[in-house]
Order: sequence, then C-alpha cells, then structure tokens
Amino acid sequence: MELGRRWLLLMLSVWATVHSVPLDRNQVKPEPKEEQPEENMDTGLYYDRYLREVIEVLETDPHFREKLQTANTEDIKNGRLSKELDLVGHHVRTRLDELKRQEVSRLRMLLRAKMDSTNTQNLQMDHTSLLKQFEHLDPHNTNTFEAKDLELLISTATKDLENYDAERHEEFKRYEMLKEHERREYLRGLDQEKREQEEKRLQELKDKHRQHPKVNAPGSVDQLREVWEETDGLDPKEFNPKTFFKLHDTNEDGVLDEQELEALFTKELEKVYDPKNEEDDMMEMEEERLRMREHVMNNVDLNRDRVVSLDEFLKSTEKKEFSQPKEWETLDTKQVYTDEELLRFEAELRDKEEELKRRAAALQQEQDILKERGKALEAQRKEYQQAVLEMSQRQKGPEDGPPPAGPNGELQFQPEAQKQQDKAENDTDTGNSLSMEPPQNLPLHT
Repeated sequence: MELGRRWLLLMLSVWATVHSVPLDRNQVKPEPKEEQPEENMDTGLYYDRYLREVIEVLETDPHFREKLQTANTEDIKNGRLSKELDLVGHHVRTRLDELKRQEVSRLRMLLRAKMDSTNTQNLQMDHTSLLKQFEHLDPHNTNTFEAKDLELLISTATKDLENYDAERHEEFKRYEMLKEHERREYLRGLDQEKREQEEKRLQELKDKHRQHPKVNAPGSVDQLREVWEETDGLDPKEFNPKTFFKLHDTNEDGVLDEQELEALFTKELEKVYDPKNEEDDMMEMEEERLRMREHVMNNVDLNRDRVVSLDEFLKSTEKKEFSQPKEWETLDTKQVYTDEELLRFEAELRDKEEELKRRAAALQQEQDILKERGKALEAQRKEYQQAVLEMSQRQKGPEDGPPPAGPNGELQFQPEAQKQQDKAENDTDTGNSLSMEPPQNLPLHT
C-alpha cells in the first residue's frame, strides 16, 4: 500500500493525470504503448471500496471530468469541486445514490456485529445516532448521495491519509521498543556466563550491520546519478534531470508520486539491508524508505500536494542541497525512542499481561464450575436411569423373572408365594394320611 497512489486516488484518481509534461514538438513521436490495466492500490481506509466506486462513477461524467481538469489541489480539498455534483447526469446521480445506500447498509451491519459482540443486541438501536461516528458520509440522509457526501468523503480521506505517515512512524517505534523489551527478557532468563556470551554476539551483529557503504542523501545529485548509472545503465557524465524525471515517471502522468519516488531509493537501501543477513531488519528498511521519501517531499514538493511535478523537480536541482547535501544519517546511528518512552511501554505491557492473567484465571474458574456442573448432571442422569430401571422391573412382576436370591445364593420367595406353597404341602399331606387309614363302617361280606 503506497501512500502516493493513495493520495492520487483521493484527488479523484485523475488529478495528476491531467497535468501532463509539456510536449516537445521536435521530439520523435514514440511508439504507442499497449495500455496496461491500472494497479488496484488499496488505500487502507475502512471505506476504501466506497471511495473507489464513487470515484469511478464520477469519472464517467464528461462535465465533472472537465471541471476536474481545471481544478487545483485546494479546490478539491476545500470542497469547492463538490458543488459540481449538482450538474452531473441523472444516471450518475442514480448510481451514486445506490452506492451510498449500499455503504449505509454495510455500516449498519458492522454496527450490529459490534453490538452483538459486546452483548448489547437486546438494546434498541438508533442507527442515525450510531452512524454519526462515520465521518465519510452524511448520516442524516441515508438514501441519496449529495454534494455534502462528496465533500465529507474527500475531507475525511484527506485527513486520514495525511495521518498515515505519522501512524507508520509510531507503529515502527512500538516495534523497536518491543524488540528491545524481548531482548532484555531473553537475556534475563540466562545464567551469567550464557548472558555475557549472548550479549557479545548481539553486539557483534549490531556492529556488523553498521559496517556498510556510505548512503547518499535522498534526492541529491550523487544519489540520482547512481540510479542513472546503475539502474538506468546510462553514462553518469551525461546525467540530465529532465530526462531522469521522464524515465522514472513510470505511468507517464507528468508527476512523480510517492511510490515512484520510493522506488528511487532501492539502491541506497541495498547498501544497508540484505534479507539474507541476520543483522539486517527488513522492518527497519521500510522505515528508512519512508524517511527518505519524506525528506525528498519536504525539500521538493513546494505546493504540498504530495506529488512532485517536473517544474518542482527541476527547481530542486538548482538548490545548494542538491549538489552539497548534508550527510544522511541512517536509522542505525540513533535510537527512535527515548528511555522514558521505553519505560512507559514496558509498564503498558505489564498492565496488559496482568489483565490477560486475570482474564485467564476467570476463564479457568468458569471452566472448573462448568466441569463440576457437568459431573453433577452426569450423576443425576445415572440416578434417573437407575430409578427408571427399578420402576420397570416392579411393573413386570415376579413371574416375569427369576426369584431373588439370598446372601448365600438360596432362593427367596415373597410372602404370598410362601403361603401358597405351604397350603399346597398341607393338602398333599392330608391326602396321603387319608389313603393310609382303614375304611370305616364298610359292610362285611360273608
């Protein structure tokens, strides 16, 4: 994500393209080049797609495009260009209305997802009030795209992109402080002998990194001549600033944007950084590239439109700093943070670590409670199963199964069954006794 492209996109994509390099009528007409599809540079803004689609629709209107050709950077940034929206074609306005409704719908979905994640989904949502936190559109009108929407979109993107470099520097500073904190923690965990050996090794790596060829000041004649000779393959004695500019205006839009400028510093950065070397940090290399680009922009970009025109570039070659620049100090010559900043950063890390520990302990406690509840539920389930089994056995009755056994394995009968058995035995005994007695009062036969 290169900020130069981002700024050109913010300037409604074609701001830079309408300021072409003056034509030299004596110059031989070059062969027409095959049209290359434009690189899809993401601005990194959370409303990037909406911004891009609005720009693409506006570019289809001939009137708006014509007005854009005569507009300067201030006209765009202060919103004067937004008033031209009233004169665009009906089909363009209809499409813009459609885009805004889609964006509002997307933002509402984001708000609902945020509320769901914070367990506030049962609250009544006032979408109009919630949409006010998004500054790139008018929240009071969610159906149509008006001049105010274009003005808000441009001003918000301008502000967000202008803060981008500062945010990158701050992010790099935090990266360096974290690296130093981890180094200290690592050494603290070693015994004295190993710690001394590791400190020596790390210092040797740092010293090795600093042993690099001299880095030319970005934008100086020495730096540009080196690119002219080693990248462009031309004779350094024949260096020509105007030709150099045209060679490195790769998209031929008449300006050097920040992406094209940063490409000029590759040779200088290769003197200091090699991804194969343990001592070279590629995050530091990108920070160095950003510093170089900012240095050139501060010296060359006179109107602060974040692109360098041919006129600005040629004027910069006339300055004393171009031929006699100050020596460039690379990142390895100074610390990007103060000791106080490092102390605050480490205190912040400790606070976050304690908060994470508290959350982990709370989660562990919840997990233990859930486990105990799970055990209780399992015991209750088994108890219910046993009760159902016993009830089923009682309903079946004794005839449906074998009689219960006693402690020594003998059969045990229910009282009723025992009574019936005793009665049957008595009847049997009585019958047997009657059959053994002699008959009484039977007539005698002579």
